[in-house]
Amino acid sequence: MPGDEATSYLVRHAKAGSRERWTAPDRDRPLSAPGRSQVAALATLLAPTARRVMSSPYRRCVETVAPLAETLGLRVEEDERLAEGADPAWAMAQLASGPGSVLCTHGDVMLSIVTTLAAAHLPMLGGMQWAKAGTWAFSISHGQIVGGRYLPPPA
Repeated sequence: MPGDEATSYLVRHAKAGSRERWTAPDRDRPLSAPGRSQVAALATLLAPTARRVMSSPYRRCVETVAPLAETLGLRVEEDERLAEGADPAWAMAQLASGPGSVLCTHGDVMLSIVTTLAAAHLPMLGGMQWAKAGTWAFSISHGQIVGGRYLPPPA
């Protein structure tokens, strides 16, 4: 039925400083200069349909979606279930049940979600990709993910 479809987004954090050169806890590693320039473009891209902003509590993830949340007048909802090494099932359920949701996570979680959906034979346009600041736009219908489209990182 028309009107029952919506979109939710899964974002991999933007470019961060070097993991190898960072000496503090990895959770505190901030975005790099190129990463900071990517986040404004992400906010512009996602703001028209975003309704909720959730993020891994890692600094680089929160910094990736903070401009979007600010644009929408929302706060970033931090959740450990989006952190590195998290079980992707919770994130997939959030994407399906919350049209307009934007979830920011890490490469391993995004990879797991994308490959799981592809293995379930859902249409995944754009190939198997999960670059930093890359976004998957998932079509949601009747509380289920029915397909995805990869949006490359902003230049």
